[in-house]
Amino acid sequence: MKSVNRVMIESAVKMARDVKAGIVLLCADVKKEFAELPEDVKKSIHFILVTQENENLPEMLAKYVRKLDVPNVNLTRMGKIKIAIAKGIVSGLLKKNDKIICLSGVPKFGYADSIFFIDVGKEFEILTYDFISDIVEAVEPEVFNAVLNIACELAAQGRESRKVGTIFVLGDDEKVMQLSRQMIMNPFQGYPEDDRNILNPDLEETIKEYSSIDGAFVIRSNGVIITAGRHLSAALESKDFPSGLGSRHIAAAGITNLTKAVTIVVSQSTGDVTVFKNGRLFVTIEKPVE
Repeated sequence: MKSVNRVMIESAVKMARDVKAGIVLLCADVKKEFAELPEDVKKSIHFILVTQENENLPEMLAKYVRKLDVPNVNLTRMGKIKIAIAKGIVSGLLKKNDKIICLSGVPKFGYADSIFFIDVGKEFEILTYDFISDIVEAVEPEVFNAVLNIACELAAQGRESRKVGTIFVLGDDEKVMQLSRQMIMNPFQGYPEDDRNILNPDLEETIKEYSSIDGAFVIRSNGVIITAGRHLSAALESKDFPSGLGSRHIAAAGITNLTKAVTIVVSQSTGDVTVFKNGRLFVTIEKPVE
């Protein structure tokens, strides 16, 4: 008898062919079952495997699948999928017109239990070709990925058992600095750029520590942190702005409306993580209900 995972991955492949979806997004641990698929199947469809941060792929899988990582924190099913798709768009793996079959499951159950059809352009209505070009131009994919991971970890874990809220502003740093003011002494001033780059793993705890202070982090497109504790002076005035979001989100959206920056916001009250670009909401990743 076939395993549940084998039946599910075969069903996902069949559905992808039937609806002419070019990509199968594997958001469940089906590596063993994927390896058992016929060679022609593995080559005929683009497979993307969603893995935990820093997880390496076995060589037998690496030649057939692309990898997108998610942070090592508790995420909702849809939160995991949203992170993967957002990262896929920024990294260029996914495009506006892509249609995706997503295979998903709850890790503690140990098997895939759901298949989703996702039309990227409809799921993320903000997406246009100009938007995708703008976001790729604004920030390097590795930097976006690293900051999104840190934001999700802060949202899930807080800092020293306390909830925290903060803003990360990525890209167009010169204009962002013109439209903001320093609220505290810049804790990153005077350090070599390599020592204050978001891609430096030794810096992660420092960033989480400074996330508890008021104001935003301003980060260059290549990951160098310019400052923390920055007050963003641009507020967004729009009837289309989602209700229920506070001043931190309004400031974060506003700065992206006046600059080419991308902002990632951690909500102190809800634990949700929200990404803004061009004054509009790109994606919200909800914190799991405890």
